[in-house]
Amino acid sequence: MRIAVVGATGMVGEVMLKVLAERNFPVTELIPVASERSVGKEIEYKGKKYKVVGMQTAVDMKADIALFSAGGDTSLEWAPKFAAAGTTVIDNSSAWRMDPTKKLIVPEINATELTAADKIIANPNCSTIQMVLVLAPLHKKYNIKRVIVSTYQSITGTGVKAVQQLENEYAGVQGEMAYKYPIHRNAIPQCDSFEENGYTKEEMKLVRETKKILSDNTIAVTATAVRVPIVGGHSEAVNVEFSNDFDVNEVRNILHHTDGVVVQDNNDTYTYPMPMYAQGKDDVFVGRIRRDESQENTLNMWIVADNLRKGAATNTIQIAEYLIAAKLV
Repeated sequence: MRIAVVGATGMVGEVMLKVLAERNFPVTELIPVASERSVGKEIEYKGKKYKVVGMQTAVDMKADIALFSAGGDTSLEWAPKFAAAGTTVIDNSSAWRMDPTKKLIVPEINATELTAADKIIANPNCSTIQMVLVLAPLHKKYNIKRVIVSTYQSITGTGVKAVQQLENEYAGVQGEMAYKYPIHRNAIPQCDSFEENGYTKEEMKLVRETKKILSDNTIAVTATAVRVPIVGGHSEAVNVEFSNDFDVNEVRNILHHTDGVVVQDNNDTYTYPMPMYAQGKDDVFVGRIRRDESQENTLNMWIVADNLRKGAATNTIQIAEYLIAAKLV
């Protein structure tokens, strides 16, 4: 199994390598790929050194699977070239997510949609993945009408530059800014650029991707995405209105039996999810599960996950694991 990791020197790429090793993914040959300025650099995987190669070299090496985390423009240009060479691409950027010819996959929800003909597969946005993993079983049971989500997103979602900005601000050092404003002791109500409707791209990803993954365009979704000075993961306050009534204990029980979801919900012991404790873990954590007393059939939840793992690297690798298990590569 020849595996190319495209964007191997970036933040998500590094986590991908870590997750591949942790999960004992069946790699027979690793091909680390990055931009021209990183070609020739060495990366370490399972105690062995590998030289980073450029894009065209990687295409010519005809990997079985290419795990992409190198930004949308790179994906738009290069994913089709890898696919044309017979490589199955799993792309972590937003480039292909809303393309009607491409599948948008969270393995626990819709991996069975995949076929051998799917040569470019899209990995959803990090904040979408953690939310839909919790919503999917509840939608099946109670039928979701509307979702209101407010996110509290880690700076790691922006990348290394943002982490550096926060560290500089902690230390009182002037440095390069990833954001227009300080992030230390601040909350910035803007993740990504603004669209014409006044929402940010991040907010609209939550709207559009949720409908596509759950295969239901009738679900109304509205989002506010906020960047906070946190490193461990993304948190979300999610308000869900159902067509049918529910029992809160039954909701907890359904989520308790959902793959990839961990319920942390006990007010007596002050047990609820927090990004500090989600960091480095692959699960999605849900708590503060309670009825919205302001209207019928409505539930409030607090959902937390490590955005670099389940929100990016782990989900990508789980898709690859499914492809192998289902003999689609």
